[in-house]
This record gives sequence, C-alpha cells and structure tokens, in this order.
Amino acid sequence: MGRTSDANERLMDAALDLIWEESYGAVTIDDICTRADVKKGSFYYFFKSKSELAVAALERMWLETSKPKMDGMFSPSIEPLARIAGYLQHMYEFQAEIKQKHGKVLGCPVMSVGSETCTCDEEMAVGTKIREMFSRKRRYYESAIRDAIAEGSIEAGDAAEKATALAGLIEGICSQARILNDPEVLRQLPDLALRILGAKQTATKS
Repeated sequence: MGRTSDANERLMDAALDLIWEESYGAVTIDDICTRADVKKGSFYYFFKSKSELAVAALERMWLETSKPKMDGMFSPSIEPLARIAGYLQHMYEFQAEIKQKHGKVLGCPVMSVGSETCTCDEEMAVGTKIREMFSRKRRYYESAIRDAIAEGSIEAGDAAEKATALAGLIEGICSQARILNDPEVLRQLPDLALRILGAKQTATKS
C-alpha cells in the first residue's frame, strides 16, 4: 500500500476527490481505499468511519488549501471590493478549468457534501464541520464588506446581513453551474455580487 506514514493523507485525498466527483452517499470505504491504494485494514487503523475520514479531510483541505487562498485573496492590502470581485472571478476560472479537465462542472465540494449530510443524524459530525467551514468563509466576506462600508464604496448597512446575502448568491449560482454543467453561469458572479451589495463603483482586481 506504499508508505504507511502517508497512507492517511492518501485516504483523505482520495475521499475528497471521489466525493467531489460523485457524491458523499455514493462513495464507499472500499472505493476510497482502492483510489488511495490502501488496504481496508489500514483504513480502520486511521479512521473509525467514512464520516470521521470526511471530517479530517475537510479540515485538512481548509488548513492547507482554502485558508491560505482566502487569506491571500482577502488580504487587507487589497481594496475591499476588489477582494470580493477577485475571489468570484477566481471561482469562475477554477470551475472552467475543472470542466475542461473532468468534462463536467463539479461545483463546491463543501456545498455538495453539506447538502447531503446536513439533515442526516448518522453524519452529524460531517454536517457540523460543513457549517463551521461556511461560517469561516462568511467571516472573510463580512470583513471585506465592513471595510467597503467604512470607506464608502458600498451602501451603508449591516455587514453580517450583506455577507449572508453574498454567500447565498455564491451558493445558488455555484449550484446552478453544476446542475446546468456550464461554468459560464459563474461569469456573472462579480457583477451580480457588487450590485447586490450596493457597490458605488466598479471594483478591479488587485
């Protein structure tokens, strides 16, 4: 099965890839072990269940990939509206690349897993982790919005409410892109977001 020391990491990578490409419910432990080239007995050495693996994999994805990306795109050194517009432009470009690579739009893995597990008692830990990750992202949105309100580039209002509206737009458009299998749906996100937020000027990426 390769080096034992990296077997748990390969299991987490395989789980995320399979769940993203297919669905949480459709993917089995056997599928994950096969993709990771890890024996099933070794799976249970590291994880008690698929849900425990999913929670660990999602947290690892956040710490190693999502958080560094969000920190960069939402850096205080970038103008507030440009943070939001740049992030949403990146979402379009990323899904377009995914469509070219896989032949289909995969959307957001966090949203995909969350929609399946949020009401399932057996996967409570996964649902809790998903909600936690949603909250983390919304804090980035809210920080940029609060800065934009302070500098007068968007209409005054409750930053938390505006962040919730922005998150809802992102989640809805991403879901549409996956359902329609068309990344072009995401191209309009930056302009839509700025209009919803009440932007007073056009933001440019920094």
